[in-house]
Amino acid sequence: MALWQASKLGVAPVGFEAMAPAHPRSAVGGDSRLFRMTYRGEHNFYPVLQTAERLWRRLEEESGQEILNQCGGLSIGETDGRYLPALLDSIRRTGAPHEILDRDEMARRYPQHRLSAGESGILDPRAGFLRTDRAVLSAVEVARENGAAVVKDAQVREVTELSDGVRITTDKDSWTFDRVIVASGSGSGAVLPPFLQRHVQPKRIFLTWFTARDAKQFVPEAFPIFIRITGDRSLYGAPTVDGVTVKATLDGRGKPTPDPATMARELSHAEVAESLETVQEFLPGLVPEIVRSDAYPDLYTSDETGLLGPLPGSDRIYCATGFSGAGFKMASAFGAIAASEVLGQGPLVDGLDFLRPARFASHA
Repeated sequence: MALWQASKLGVAPVGFEAMAPAHPRSAVGGDSRLFRMTYRGEHNFYPVLQTAERLWRRLEEESGQEILNQCGGLSIGETDGRYLPALLDSIRRTGAPHEILDRDEMARRYPQHRLSAGESGILDPRAGFLRTDRAVLSAVEVARENGAAVVKDAQVREVTELSDGVRITTDKDSWTFDRVIVASGSGSGAVLPPFLQRHVQPKRIFLTWFTARDAKQFVPEAFPIFIRITGDRSLYGAPTVDGVTVKATLDGRGKPTPDPATMARELSHAEVAESLETVQEFLPGLVPEIVRSDAYPDLYTSDETGLLGPLPGSDRIYCATGFSGAGFKMASAFGAIAASEVLGQGPLVDGLDFLRPARFASHA
């Protein structure tokens, strides 16, 4: 996304890919990612989300591809539990459009979800899902049309600031640029300075898909994306994109992995058992057997908030990484912010101190 945005600002940027754009072993694998405007916790994300929504639509216009399907989104949990009240507090701060649905209204409008007594939902009408592969490939294609280049099959080993530029060393060659944006996801840790390396680690995120008993109940028009947190159980998912399978995945199960390249792609027996039990309890319209699964790496920070901004003391190296499993929905905005700031266009969004890498400098 940074490549696409930089290509619109009068330069011919060069992007480096360890494999190829949108390859299935990256953090964008798995067909789709959730997009939502209601966000628990850091309310300063709201202007970033507004920018992201606008830029996803612009990418659709420039590429002619459908990327964002705003089918709506449900947040489900205990009415007086730890999730929904915190989400409502954030919603009230931002003024995000929403609708509160009690258990009876949920049963009437969204019978796919089995709620227990004391549970309710919040509908985000602007939520939906992003087609990740289509988004990445569209951004790269438009960037190339604008004069950008992509170097594929190039594993970046070092990023070194020089007196007159930044040297990128790959497993095959070295290049020198005026400025560099580090946006290599789970592979970023190795090229970050030591003080940041201590605050990041790659984690393994797994995804699972199930077959619908009646696929018509799980199409985007009938089944919004959802996040459900009930007690110690949590699940999120999206409607079918192939007319057969439905993504429904345990949330918050990311585990550290020393080497993303060799991490386990298969689910453990415990992961399978918990997935089946949770889906059977929450979504009776899905057959409780996993028909597809995979695992993907992403880079997490110690406070689970991304790194967006220049390295402290540098005006040449910029970080856009470490988004801790929650970055893709805002990737269009993060890319635009990075490109604008690196190329001296000024900030697109104010109030981003909570994302700046400098917050970790005091812990060096």
